[in-house]
Amino acid sequence: MSRKIIPVLMSGGAGTRLWPLSRTARPKQFHRLGGSNTLIQDTALRLTGEGFEPPVVICAASQADMAREQLAEVAIAPAAIITEPAPRNTAPASVAVAAYGAQIDPDALMVLLHADNLVADVGALLAAIEAGRAAAEAGEIVLLGLKPTGPATIYGYIQATGQGAVRKVASFVEKPDLETAQRFVADPDYSWNGGMFMFKAGAFLDQARLLAPEVAAAAEAALAGAHRAGDLVALGEAFLSAPSIAIDVAVMEKTDRASVVEADIGWADIGNWGALWELSPKTASGDALEGDVVAVETRDCLARTDGPVVVLAGVEDIVVVVENGVVLVTRRDAPTAVRAGVDALKAKGRGDLL
Repeated sequence: MSRKIIPVLMSGGAGTRLWPLSRTARPKQFHRLGGSNTLIQDTALRLTGEGFEPPVVICAASQADMAREQLAEVAIAPAAIITEPAPRNTAPASVAVAAYGAQIDPDALMVLLHADNLVADVGALLAAIEAGRAAAEAGEIVLLGLKPTGPATIYGYIQATGQGAVRKVASFVEKPDLETAQRFVADPDYSWNGGMFMFKAGAFLDQARLLAPEVAAAAEAALAGAHRAGDLVALGEAFLSAPSIAIDVAVMEKTDRASVVEADIGWADIGNWGALWELSPKTASGDALEGDVVAVETRDCLARTDGPVVVLAGVEDIVVVVENGVVLVTRRDAPTAVRAGVDALKAKGRGDLL
């Protein structure tokens, strides 16, 4: 009988490019952006059934109750909710989760998925996980290589080499320019890197100890000093000594155990308002509207409001969001502008809006 897989829901992102909807107290994974469920609920539901153990969630300490409550709404009880005393990027979080799994069983098979993504084809996701199982059980760290839908310059890419369903990773390329991205999309050896991967807990932890010893030491000390109560595992203060670094940089770009399996799963990270517009139902004029919105002589706009009436007249390609007393107006094709706006608010000391 195949070993059950432990799903890990990485829920540490702040989603600042979707401000003012996504804020520190309630980032995008806790919102309903792709249907009737929140993003974290849908992520958990994809990995349920007889082949999976109850999920493990890793998130900010302030979000533990919200994560537990939202999963309870879809009848899922997490095995553990691991909380970070402060964000330290994906490497310390991933290593802490692996250390937790290794305490249970060094051979525990874990799959890490971000809790704020959309997946249109769940069957293809499960097939990709199954295709990578044998390699992960043999000690490989298996990434899900996401099939590109276009020459995106906001994602990293994975280059694969060799033949078969599971191929070795040749290189990682971080956010290429448009000309390079166009070349990658035309080459079947390249896929998007969505930060989704599977491994044996002990094997991954060994690689982290070898390749990122500072990260591993801090994460393991934080787990050893964790406060535990029920399903809560509150990592200790040692976590704060971990360098803030991405798992790709800390481990994946250095290891010789990285493999990739193609995953044509209809993935979207909804990383900005333009991405949400693309995924949303639209009017005949291409507008995506939610709430009390009136649109006249408009085209390809996104507008949503949680209360006040919004009237759009004679405009194209703009985003208007009214959320909890804050109004955002930006261009639909300016994905980095919102983050710049958030940084400006921080500089002005307007933490109350964030």
